[in-house]
Amino acid sequence: MKAIRSILVFLWMALTVIPVATLLVISSPFISADRRWWWFAQPWLRAAIAAARIIGGVKYRVHGLDNLPDQTDNQHIILCPKHQSTWETFFFPSMMPHPLAYVFKRELLYIPFFGWALAVIDMVHIDRSARGEAWNKVARLGAELMDKGRWIIMFPEGTRTERGSKGVYKTGAARLALATDAKIIPIALSSARCWPRRTFRFIPGVIDVSIGEPISPMEGESAVELMARIEGWIESEMRVIDPQAYPSDAPESRSAVAPGLLPDIDTVGGIDPDQHF
Repeated sequence: MKAIRSILVFLWMALTVIPVATLLVISSPFISADRRWWWFAQPWLRAAIAAARIIGGVKYRVHGLDNLPDQTDNQHIILCPKHQSTWETFFFPSMMPHPLAYVFKRELLYIPFFGWALAVIDMVHIDRSARGEAWNKVARLGAELMDKGRWIIMFPEGTRTERGSKGVYKTGAARLALATDAKIIPIALSSARCWPRRTFRFIPGVIDVSIGEPISPMEGESAVELMARIEGWIESEMRVIDPQAYPSDAPESRSAVAPGLLPDIDTVGGIDPDQHF
């Protein structure tokens, strides 16, 4: 039954991405990038997350939603999430109050329909083999897009990691923050619990997403030092939201915290905080 549910979700995504991507490409000369984002891209991403929830049984719970600046706040923001699954690449742009710009390898542009859509919605695609040129492009386009109100999203580990493991945190997001006077919002999440990397199957359950407070670079702080602070928050929070994945050093989970110390739990869409969705 789990396999059938997973197949149905991926079949829905494959069939619906064709008309949505076609709309994005055809409308690009006539409709602004922001309108294409709100009219076509984000609704499809929300629908994909809903399909995974309703059909695949992948629910989610968001902590710290009030740490996100609102839609009228145009400060420079860089999101730095833990990366365990493909799920978060759909989830974050589906729920953020600002359009997101991913930094990704240019090879993804060659994927029929999906890649073509990425090419027309103001993303930052780079050639990883040309590192110096790639960084210059990230710095230039990152600043331009943030000036337009977009938030940059960069996975500091670079690739998806297994549940309970940690990749090498690269300093690209920290360098960009220092170069553009941006704040970094660290995000921990347990998506591998329900959609393990390199698989096409869903495991019904609840993904916890914890959004930290914006972190500003300190005077004289290096990119390495700034990223160390980001890494420290994310990895510490991972042991709070997914203690089963870190049995040797996990603190008490949120569900085990004394009632008076329970952190605020937020949701998307105004649903009861205690309800999984």
